[in-house]
Amino acid sequence: MTRMARSAATVDPFAELDAPASASPARPGRVRRFWSAVWPQLAAIALGLFIWQVLVWLHWRPSYVLPAPEAVLARLVKDSTTPEFWGAVFTTLRRAAVGYGIALAIGTLFGIAIARARLLRAAFGALITGLQSMPSVAWFPLAILLFNLSESAILFVVILGAAPSIANGIVAGIDHIPPLTLRAGRVLGARGPAFYRYVILPAALPSLMAGFKQGWAFAWRSLMAGELLVIIGGQASVGVRLEFAREFSDAEELLASMLVVLLIGVLVDVVLFGRLDRGIRERRGLVEQTA
Repeated sequence: MTRMARSAATVDPFAELDAPASASPARPGRVRRFWSAVWPQLAAIALGLFIWQVLVWLHWRPSYVLPAPEAVLARLVKDSTTPEFWGAVFTTLRRAAVGYGIALAIGTLFGIAIARARLLRAAFGALITGLQSMPSVAWFPLAILLFNLSESAILFVVILGAAPSIANGIVAGIDHIPPLTLRAGRVLGARGPAFYRYVILPAALPSLMAGFKQGWAFAWRSLMAGELLVIIGGQASVGVRLEFAREFSDAEELLASMLVVLLIGVLVDVVLFGRLDRGIRERRGLVEQTA
């Protein structure tokens, strides 16, 4: 009996938990982590190009309507060597940054106000959801009537397309904060602006980031619709290049411009929102830190 007790005493069920951090398996190198994150996206791009090429081989549409991927990519490389191309990209990115920045400020302030005030939510909650569900194109007749064919008309629609989505994301994030967290903040003395700064916003941050990301998607879609409908003389943009390619039946230029729109959207999602989202999850212990 004593021998069995000794053998049981030598077995420590928490030995693995108490093991030093150095005993954990080594993390993969930077190159390996980068490759593991990139190869699924490269595989998806390759699959899309292959399906596109198969449609060309099957002569689903004439080559002047659906050119081969090789021809479109060659056209995109050729365009990227001209200053007009980068000027158009810069104009589109500037409009996206300004419109989204204003929408972010308006949507954040409005969402915080509605989330914590029952009267405001009763008055404007359904209205914000209705605004979010409205197609961006539906705003352009009013925008052109108010601002004529100008950049203000485009920014007007971009803001109306993104701000309701951001506000809804903030309201949803604040609604899902555990009541225990709110009570703990009050017990610790958080009141007024400090309650939002140190309790509400940090607790709702993951949901807020989802709302910001969705707001960017609405802003980018609204901007592309605006540049197709509101053409301002002397201001080339990606949308203008897309519209002119359609008018001149230049399928290669049209598809190359569509690839530019797609690439910008993907890069913003991966480089900006992807890194921010991963940083938030790392600080909360939801994923392994890369540092």
